[in-house]
Amino acid sequence: MFNSIIAGVGHYVPDRIVKNEDLESIMETSNEWIVERTGILERRHIVPGGEDTTSRMGTKAARIAIEKAGLQPDDIDFIVFATLSPDYYFPGPGVLVQEQLGLKAEIGALDVRNQCSGFIYALSVADQFIKTGMYKNVLVIGSEVHSGGLDMTTRGRGVSVIFGDGAGAVVMSATDDNSKGVLSSHLHSEGKNAEELSLVSPSTTDWVPNFIERNNPDDTRYYPYMNGNFVFKNAVVRFQQVIMEALLHNGYKPEDIDMLIPHQANLRISQFIQKQMNLPDQNVYNNIQKYGNTTAASIPIALSEAVTEGKIKEGDLVCLAAFGSGFTWAAALIRW
Repeated sequence: MFNSIIAGVGHYVPDRIVKNEDLESIMETSNEWIVERTGILERRHIVPGGEDTTSRMGTKAARIAIEKAGLQPDDIDFIVFATLSPDYYFPGPGVLVQEQLGLKAEIGALDVRNQCSGFIYALSVADQFIKTGMYKNVLVIGSEVHSGGLDMTTRGRGVSVIFGDGAGAVVMSATDDNSKGVLSSHLHSEGKNAEELSLVSPSTTDWVPNFIERNNPDDTRYYPYMNGNFVFKNAVVRFQQVIMEALLHNGYKPEDIDMLIPHQANLRISQFIQKQMNLPDQNVYNNIQKYGNTTAASIPIALSEAVTEGKIKEGDLVCLAAFGSGFTWAAALIRW
């Protein structure tokens, strides 16, 4: 049986920087209020009407990852795309990437909708395809455009100040070297809390004619809802549980982790997990300060930056972990 390694990483973020101070002019908030609660200093937003979309940003990140893997686009056998903010209601962005990369082969593409945990779920799917021998090189993308769907008023500040746009990608390739690669992935869900972090409309039971009929500017169903304190309390528990599950499954302890890359949901969550697991600063990578929460893109963006900055080296034990809407949570343990 083959192992799967991450052969190349890449990321792309829009040029437009939105600082906390910029938000002060459109809603009742402050830099101090945002930093205290989230650790975020700025985030990236696409330019409305510009060229960046969820799929196009994913393609830009993918081209970098493919080049760093030493491959050509036509070497890719399959695409897995994680997002909650696709270009279209359907089809999904995976097929759009197949076209945007100019691939000669009509390779398969699928989409994963697991929000903040989406990238690890997508990585796990790719890992299984490779381990069974079905595919040799799988492109895994996490990309999000949140900015167009946020309530950028005081009413929505509890959510809107957190999220940013961006994309990250990895190329996963087959190897017969059993000493490295994805050791295991661990996936969980708890649907009873689905509405605690959700966007419930539009839906197939509440479609455009209903919007027109209601014509209610105070209707918030079209914006993301988050029960912040409840989500935070669950996140700090589930993060630690799934990281420990991955470690114990492979015979490791927290002190064996060379680099933990948590989903960039909130700097306070990451700091809490770091403290609970007694990990030194150099063994945890955070970049939410400059990008905000980019949901399915946050882990591949952080992974790409960590690798590019030389903070992950061959032989390192790397743990990816996430918690988010669903609730879903997941972890993957990788020997680099």
